[in-house]
Amino acid sequence: MSLSDAVNKHLKTPSPQLCAVTLLGNLVATPDIRYRANPATAVTEIVLATSSKWLDKNTNKYKEWTSYHHVKVEGELVEQALLQANKGDIILLHGYLSNIKAKATDKSTNHLGIVHANFVQKFSKGYTQAINQIHCSAQLTSQPKLMLTEQNKEITQANIVINQHIYNTEKQTWQTITVERAIHAWGKQALYLAEHGNIGDELMLEGKLSYTSGFNKDQFIEVKNVHLFKGT
Repeated sequence: MSLSDAVNKHLKTPSPQLCAVTLLGNLVATPDIRYRANPATAVTEIVLATSSKWLDKNTNKYKEWTSYHHVKVEGELVEQALLQANKGDIILLHGYLSNIKAKATDKSTNHLGIVHANFVQKFSKGYTQAINQIHCSAQLTSQPKLMLTEQNKEITQANIVINQHIYNTEKQTWQTITVERAIHAWGKQALYLAEHGNIGDELMLEGKLSYTSGFNKDQFIEVKNVHLFKGT
């Protein structure tokens, strides 16, 4: 039996699951708005920057990390919130993870993770406390692995699949899309996931969207809280 067959044996028949992403941050550039024909529909892809701060216990100083989220916006949302938007404006949006490959902002990057917006609100330029949150239910597709980082911190990594029931504005119909992502859990959550999680288990995650530092900038979920529901 191959590894893929062994994984599929433990997975349940797909059912609709939760995937809710909330972001509040600044526009990296003025939106490039285009229109699809038949029917004429506005569409754009924006990049939203969110920053987070944490205390480095080694230096007792705060450090800051900025994440850049690629977001697809379609239809009335574009015309209502983004026609007058400019670089630096504050954007609040809600959406879900998508399989669409984001456009690279330059030739040296190839962003693979994107958020599909279903709510957008624009505010004037200025500084605001950023929001980067994701809540999702999912299913484990790999056995969680507990490791130690170079800083001797415990991290557990695993892969999940999310089956989202979403409304396709272009086709004007409901459909289920399947999205796969890696998850990273730290500290007590890392131990809990490594000790109790198995392929096929369902789980509820609370965390934020992060991106690898390599060429592809792969999107993953940094887990803050995880709840496991054992598979049958």
